[in-house]
Amino acid sequence: MTTYGDEPFTFTEFAYFAEMARAATSAALARGYALVILPATSRHDVWSNVALDGTVVIDPSDQDPVVSELVRQGLPVVSDGRPAGSLPVTAWVDNDHEAAVLGILDHLADAGARRIGLLTGTTTDTYTHLSTTAYLRWCERVGQDPVYEAYPAHDPCAGAVAADRLLARPDRPDAVYGLFDPNGTDLLAAARRYGLRVPDDLLLVCCSESTVYANTEPPITTLSLKPRRIGTAVVQLLIDAIEGVESDHPVEQVIPTELIVRTSSQRRPPRTTVSPPRSPEKT
Repeated sequence: MTTYGDEPFTFTEFAYFAEMARAATSAALARGYALVILPATSRHDVWSNVALDGTVVIDPSDQDPVVSELVRQGLPVVSDGRPAGSLPVTAWVDNDHEAAVLGILDHLADAGARRIGLLTGTTTDTYTHLSTTAYLRWCERVGQDPVYEAYPAHDPCAGAVAADRLLARPDRPDAVYGLFDPNGTDLLAAARRYGLRVPDDLLLVCCSESTVYANTEPPITTLSLKPRRIGTAVVQLLIDAIEGVESDHPVEQVIPTELIVRTSSQRRPPRTTVSPPRSPEKT
């Protein structure tokens, strides 16, 4: 796992990676293989001391030295996420991030948003790059000035600071999409600090597999990337490559996303006051 590989906390604390790893483990065991989880650190000795048949890399960064070394050793590498740049991998599985972001932005605009902001990251993985680029292109198409803040996704405290910066701007957005978990709770907390009501004053969507967002106040709309399907697919492709069998699946697979719409992205209709019927005027 590239993005969080050098951090002291485990990436399985994030719901996406936990679900992906569980599905990948089950898929591997079903075909007689064991899944070993290693950090994507630049220390090659960690990798060279483990006998591997092949590797799944999650969110590979551009010029990833670990992936390059594994390929040099002749090991098949399958990536969860389209490889950045010219990174040589055997196969990849990913979502259509551009379509997902455009769908979210249109959803927010249809709900009444007029200035949509973005919380994004500073990493070079394709998920971040494609999602941010899709946002910028949408802004250009609809004639909106981009309103976004970027932060290192691996820093659990930086997201809250970036959410606060975004809502403190003089051109404060009236809707925000957050690319990472826990952007939803960070934005909700920042909105409360600034006295903004969700969804009346601010519409929110974030990308997360966490069930916590179904029970926040208000419940937050989330984008699901379907990590279980991705975890199963990457392992099937990797084992096919290890065993040299002809795969029934394309080596480049795109898994559809799902927008789970909740209260945070649905603006309430204005209240209408019904007056009692007027009595006829006396002549």
